[in-house]
Amino acid sequence: MTRSLRLTATAVGFVAALVFGILLLIAIGAPPFEALGLIVEGSVGSLSKLSVTLLAWSPLILAAAGLVVTFAAGLWNIGVEGQVIVGAIAASWVARSIPGPVWAVVPATIVAGAIGGALWALLAGVLKTHGHVHEIFGGLGLDFVAAGFATYLVIGPWKRAGVASTSGTDIFREEAWMPEFEAFGVSWPVLPVLLGVASVIVVWLLLRGTLFGLKLKAVGSNTYSSYLRGIPTNRYLLGAFAIGGALAGVAGTVQVTAFHHKLVPAISGGYGFLAILVVLLAGFSAVAIAPIAFFFVAISVGSTQLDLRLGIDSAFGGVLQGVIVLFVLLAGGWAAKYGSNTLTPRKEP
Repeated sequence: MTRSLRLTATAVGFVAALVFGILLLIAIGAPPFEALGLIVEGSVGSLSKLSVTLLAWSPLILAAAGLVVTFAAGLWNIGVEGQVIVGAIAASWVARSIPGPVWAVVPATIVAGAIGGALWALLAGVLKTHGHVHEIFGGLGLDFVAAGFATYLVIGPWKRAGVASTSGTDIFREEAWMPEFEAFGVSWPVLPVLLGVASVIVVWLLLRGTLFGLKLKAVGSNTYSSYLRGIPTNRYLLGAFAIGGALAGVAGTVQVTAFHHKLVPAISGGYGFLAILVVLLAGFSAVAIAPIAFFFVAISVGSTQLDLRLGIDSAFGGVLQGVIVLFVLLAGGWAAKYGSNTLTPRKEP
């Protein structure tokens, strides 16, 4: 399928999803254009709202960048949700345990989050390469374990003094918070955004400009043929898991040190599963995930205005996200199936 045909299919799918969303709003008795306007206003309508949207964008783009690496290796890293959680737990341990100034503690939380996410991902990788457990099943199982462990810590060993509450641990001391940059009367999440942008650049360079990336894509295209050509396939699969898990772990670090400033049971915020949709919609492209992730986050953040202003449950934003992915994938599948037949001239007998 040509690039122009792929872009056309994406545009058609997006327009179809938008029309479906408008019809759905009309069906529930809501003014469709006012509702869509509120989503835009609630996400980028002011500098303060844009700052919140950028903060929410950062962990999503980190998790999505990691998934681009694992998808390149032919791996369905469904365990990314658990990797975000374990990264957040590791970063929380550092934030709670290690004293020091901001310039020492914050980098330590980032490193700890990356290590935690990588080790959790490698566990799924070992289950696949040595235990012959498919990464989807292994990853989902580890997601539940990670979520349960986070809840146990919040209501158990790390509970607030005299309180066993699922609202979270004690607030971290400010030295463990990711610093913000004040400009135009707004606090900007500069470090989380820089981490997200850097992850996209690094993954793009890794897959396009290195021998590791070339061999990784070869393994993803045909593992058996790559093995016959002398590529240590298991090593590359584990490497992809480690890189993807490390970036997901940094996403968890952003969640606990830049957003919540504490560990909560639902610390991942569903970013792992949402990142999968972003990567699918981006066609596994490292460059395309950045704007698509921003679009998805804008819907999530802006949808809170629907409940406040129109009485529409903010879950409509999630419905709209799912519909967009569904229609774009359907349009892409149709183009892949029928587009080549119409664009490729038939040879005369």
